[in-house]
Amino acid sequence: MHPQLKIEQDGRLLRITLNRTEDNGVSDSMASAFSEALLTAHTTSDAVLLRSAGPDFCTGRVRDAGPTPAATEAYARRDEYDGIFGSYQAMRGAKVPVIGVIEGRCMGFGTAIASLCDVSLASDAAVFNIPEIGHNVMPTMVMSAVYDRMSRNAILWMAYSTDFIDAERAMAYGIVSNVVPAEKLNAEVDRFCELLLSRPRPAILGLKEYLRVAPLMDEQGAIDYARSLHSMVNTSAAMKKKH
Repeated sequence: MHPQLKIEQDGRLLRITLNRTEDNGVSDSMASAFSEALLTAHTTSDAVLLRSAGPDFCTGRVRDAGPTPAATEAYARRDEYDGIFGSYQAMRGAKVPVIGVIEGRCMGFGTAIASLCDVSLASDAAVFNIPEIGHNVMPTMVMSAVYDRMSRNAILWMAYSTDFIDAERAMAYGIVSNVVPAEKLNAEVDRFCELLLSRPRPAILGLKEYLRVAPLMDEQGAIDYARSLHSMVNTSAAMKKKH
């Protein structure tokens, strides 16, 4: 377990808290540990709840401290980014849904992972941006996460301008699912998690599986996959139980 990543099992819910409180950033090693937790979450849990120790959700990616400077050659440097790109893949590939709770600033890597959550609830005080180009850094790491979550115009406006947007616009752009008054956020998170976990496990996993796979198929493949998954899930014993 990473010292700046808090992981707690709470019944069928796995709580993951970003806990780098000195700057609310996420280091490469934190991202790698996050990936490992996500890819095994289905063995103990039906959902993951992701939030930050705050006050900001995430102020962006930071390099791990150490004596070795960043590689100067591009080919050698590519491996340094595996923790970040791997975390994007893990969020997409996790078998259980990831629920994000967004408060404060959500910047760069934070905006990327907020968009990759399967459901995300944002405080009405949260703000979002993609600041990389303002530091003369291409924001393609973030763009590889949001390219199928947001419209092209929204991505490029945020990437070029680096301006912060409020939570309502983030919802309109497809970054978050819902915006909740700050004082009611925790109650809404609890309500939604309770509601989600009241659903049968095959349906919880099946919904995410279909939306992970179907967009990569042609129309007939997506229809046929829906027919197959519909039959498998709806005939499972767990779907027959009365709640």
